[in-house]
Amino acid sequence: MIGVVEAFSPSYALARRKFLQGCVAAGLTVDTHPHPLKGRDGEDLAMDVAYDGPADARQLLLVTSACHGVEGHCGSGVQVFALQDTEWREKAHAAGVGVLYVHALNPHGFSYGRRVTHENVDLNRNFMDFAQPLPVNAAYAELHPLLLPKAWPPSPKNQAEIDSWIAARGVAAYQAAISGGQYQFDDGLFFGGKAPTWSNRTLRQVLRTHAQQAKRLAWIDLHTGLGPNGHGERIFAGRDDAAAYARANAWWGGETAVTSIYDGSSTSALLTGLNWGVIYDECPQAEYTGIALEYGTEPILEVMGALRADHWLHKHPEAAPELADAVQTRVRDAFYTDTDAWKGQVISQARQAMFQAVDGLSGKA
Repeated sequence: MIGVVEAFSPSYALARRKFLQGCVAAGLTVDTHPHPLKGRDGEDLAMDVAYDGPADARQLLLVTSACHGVEGHCGSGVQVFALQDTEWREKAHAAGVGVLYVHALNPHGFSYGRRVTHENVDLNRNFMDFAQPLPVNAAYAELHPLLLPKAWPPSPKNQAEIDSWIAARGVAAYQAAISGGQYQFDDGLFFGGKAPTWSNRTLRQVLRTHAQQAKRLAWIDLHTGLGPNGHGERIFAGRDDAAAYARANAWWGGETAVTSIYDGSSTSALLTGLNWGVIYDECPQAEYTGIALEYGTEPILEVMGALRADHWLHKHPEAAPELADAVQTRVRDAFYTDTDAWKGQVISQARQAMFQAVDGLSGKA
């Protein structure tokens, strides 16, 4: 069995290698979906999928990583550890629950250390009906020119204007304006796109292949960047449906209730185009219950600052190498706390949530 710390990787290439090795060790077949581009170091990129469980399982748990690429350091670690966790696998097998691991929903972002896809799209704002008019985020439109100034680091004047906006409306409004999702500025932060991305289309294909037999489906989508360092907030991931939310709380609530973007209890703002929408489209036959397991790293304003820097750098490839390195390090730190203690917290909380999901799917919650 792999150790907790050893399950995590400093790069996408190594994370993928460990995942594939874990699948071989577990005797699982991997369904590989190659990405059209290469990684930062010239490596192959792919969304890799492994199914563990009976072929006819009607209860299915989906465990996904790297929806936001750089957050994949965390999610991949959970998946790699789970593949070699004998107690966990026996628990799921005994309950007749199939487990579908999707490694690197956004492999390009994982490799390049960015949150977005190669289309510069936030995948978790991309699950929209693009045949319909897209929402307008007026507050983001106000902030856009301030968020991405001509020079980096921002000038004192730029920072003063940002501070003034926050002073007038509050940090929560600032977070909501930026992170809620926007569809007007394709070079901006939290851009939801103008069409389904490669990752969106590929995830749909995965669900059509592997999830059509499911009558009850649970999803744990692994994320980082919000909340206190090391704390895994369980954020309800589904439509604003009282029965589904009650079910999520029954499974995962415990001492701390599952939070929700609908009632303001989550550290996340109200968002648009979330990836769980794909379940309703592709698996309408299944009763669905899901959470985003969101691990804290750094304070929200630091995380937002790191994302501003990343998008500025993407617009300015001519930036000095030392500035580029500093920005990339800052982004990584904002979404991956590379300490043994943090990794231990990640694994223990994810493992608990996975055990609870099996109990929920098998009617024992």
